[in-house]
Amino acid sequence: MNKWMEKHVLPIAVKLSNNVVLKSMRDGFLIITPLIIVTSIFLLLGNFPIPHWEEFWTGVFGKGWIDWFTAVSNAVFSFTGMLSSLAVAYAYAKNRGVDAIQGAIVALVSFFILTPTTMVVGKKTISAVNTTFVGPNGIFLGLVIAFVSVEVYRFAVKRHWEIKMPDGVPPAVTASFSALIPSACVILVFFFVRLIFTFTSFGTAYQFIYSILQAPLKDVGNSLPSVLLYNTLSSLLWFFGINGPAVVNSVWSPIFFVLTQDNLHAFQQHQVLPHIYTQQFIDMFTTFGGGGSTLSLLIVILFFCKSKRMRELAKLALVPGIFGINEPIIFGLPVVLNPVIAVPFIITPVLNTLIAGLCFTWGWIPYTNGVNLPWTTPIGFSGWLTTGSWRGVVLQFILLILGCLIYYPFAKVQDQQYLESELKAQQA
Repeated sequence: MNKWMEKHVLPIAVKLSNNVVLKSMRDGFLIITPLIIVTSIFLLLGNFPIPHWEEFWTGVFGKGWIDWFTAVSNAVFSFTGMLSSLAVAYAYAKNRGVDAIQGAIVALVSFFILTPTTMVVGKKTISAVNTTFVGPNGIFLGLVIAFVSVEVYRFAVKRHWEIKMPDGVPPAVTASFSALIPSACVILVFFFVRLIFTFTSFGTAYQFIYSILQAPLKDVGNSLPSVLLYNTLSSLLWFFGINGPAVVNSVWSPIFFVLTQDNLHAFQQHQVLPHIYTQQFIDMFTTFGGGGSTLSLLIVILFFCKSKRMRELAKLALVPGIFGINEPIIFGLPVVLNPVIAVPFIITPVLNTLIAGLCFTWGWIPYTNGVNLPWTTPIGFSGWLTTGSWRGVVLQFILLILGCLIYYPFAKVQDQQYLESELKAQQA
């Protein structure tokens, strides 16, 4: 398998890694990776999976202490779409040979031009920016904005559409006036994009994306095929930089909520639990370490990979990954738009869902009891607490090991690719 992957997959991966668009996305995500890693620690401290953790610290610091930590984590996670657009535009402009700072700034302005600036609160319409549009759900459109804005800017620069200043003018002033017309071209393009969408039924570019993505997700129900579709779409959207669960939950969340409440009521009444596919099933038995079940990937990297880049990233991402926070590995490796890791990233949660669904259906594992655990509860504890049985724990670790076997050949291909780049850097 390794030889086949190295022969057929690695050459394609090398070509893709040298593509200026994919390279810029990778470099852009690396710019914001340190912020994601640091703020992940604050997110973990605010949601530490110990019983009465919040109540204990409330007694010490009073109500609202958790806001101290969420303010830090939200400073990045609530604006990942905007930050990704800014960082990728910077990297793309640099790779395309134009002013990187100016390219990043015009992309940021373009991002806000397309961002809805009104919200309906009750019966009133107020001026505000919903973080839904600038957070993870805005990553995909943010990337489009980054590339289009830089290309329009470059188009104008290459044709020398600029205001030339006389000799003797300070360089900073000359550069500012040189960027005036190219920047105006970018802003004009996105002005018309926003204007065009106002005359459509979508209203905004964001609503257009949501409608296109969410339309195929309607009319799904409570079944194994439904949950398989849920996890497939979640992982696939993550591959394109979109927070998959945030999108597909708009359809599935009401179903999972009702099913979970039914099980909780039956559990409280000491009755037979009626449903398999609850929110706890999704959170605790289909993905470990976050979307794509990347805890298995981290284990493979730490035990079997040699690339310094991958190993150092895995060391930093392991503790957040144990508690279900995998943004460091998604944006740091990266997983987003990485064709090598995409295959196991999509397959592993789907296979976990299939195996776990059959185990629950055949009665090998007690149904989840509907008790709402923090999503940061680590593997092992979550299996026991949601099923009340050691068999739930065993199933979790079997699926974790199976995920390692799936990720192994693909991680080794990525490892070989990074090793070669590291060797070239050392030789240089």
